[in-house]
Amino acid sequence: MADLFDKAKNFVADKAGAIKKPETDLDVDVSKMDLHAVTLMANVSVTNPYSHDIPICEVKYTLYSAGKEIVSGTMSDPGDINENDVTLLKVPVEVPYNLISIANDLGGDWDIDYEVKIWLTVDLPKIANITIPVSKKGEIKLQLQLQ
Repeated sequence: MADLFDKAKNFVADKAGAIKKPETDLDVDVSKMDLHAVTLMANVSVTNPYSHDIPICEVKYTLYSAGKEIVSGTMSDPGDINENDVTLLKVPVEVPYNLISIANDLGGDWDIDYEVKIWLTVDLPKIANITIPVSKKGEIKLQLQLQ
């Protein structure tokens, strides 16, 4: 009986491992900057291997700088991932600041090191809701322009 159970467990594991899953890529750009906040645009490219759209239930995001959580949030029901295609999902991350805190973060090199973590929860019909994690580390170079 144990042998039959092991065979069934291995069969299910092999089939589940063979299921194609959506793939992601992440790029982060500065979208807007003013005296009160900087808005980063997290551009998530999601490749859908299925012949039907995949509904996105929610998107959660967290931004870290210097190892500290700066901001986090959730986007509910941002749309669908198009069938057999690459869908670009834009996640705006607004980071409020004041001049003293930004001066401390900048230091002498005029850049801000960051890490963005995003979790896409999608509804795969007849399977389950799955969460796809994607993250990126980088730095934002700031340029001072005097006029």
